[in-house]
Amino acid sequence: MARTTRELRQRRHKRIRNRLSGTPERPRVAVSRTNKHISAQIIDDTQGVTLAAASSVEASLKSSVHGNVDGAKAVAKLLAERAKAANITTVVFDRGGFDYHGRVAAFAEQLRADGLEF
Repeated sequence: MARTTRELRQRRHKRIRNRLSGTPERPRVAVSRTNKHISAQIIDDTQGVTLAAASSVEASLKSSVHGNVDGAKAVAKLLAERAKAANITTVVFDRGGFDYHGRVAAFAEQLRADGLEF
């Protein structure tokens, strides 16, 4: 039976989520990308609460940022600022079943450059 790309990604994400979870000390950075946009949340899974979020569809970024590598870096920079405001310094990176390549890798590298440890 042929599986779609989406089904395969969801299976990978399920395997990843079995291994990692966000805690109050080390919340999870969940990345989601589409062909046009990228978004991310910092989540405390023990309470089920989103602590910070950023997306390329926000009004402040929408006019200048798209779903490319530069857009991913801009969203990561905004998320890092919001994480610092929420006193978050260490996180667990959840790539969401996406390959650690291209926009997802650029996003992670920008978070590291802006001071988040993972």
